[in-house]
Amino acid sequence: MTSTRVETAGLSQLACERHDPHAALALLDRSLVLGHRRIALIRYLHAQYLGAPLEPRHHEYVHKVAARLSIETIARIATAARARLEG
Repeated sequence: MTSTRVETAGLSQLACERHDPHAALALLDRSLVLGHRRIALIRYLHAQYLGAPLEPRHHEYVHKVAARLSIETIARIATAARARLEG
């Protein structure tokens, strides 16, 4: 596993298991840099739920992504985000 994957796994553990809003925000920032769409939406919802200090660029990015998706796809993404919070 590369160091980037190890780092991402560590951030994911902090965000999902310890409910760390800064780790959730770091994961979202990675997704934005890498051009992720669906995972960025999941990470955005997770960061928002944890009270991370989201910036206008975060909101703008996910609004652009969501504008290209169907309502059904957005619902599936929201379900996946909820599962991460409960998991």
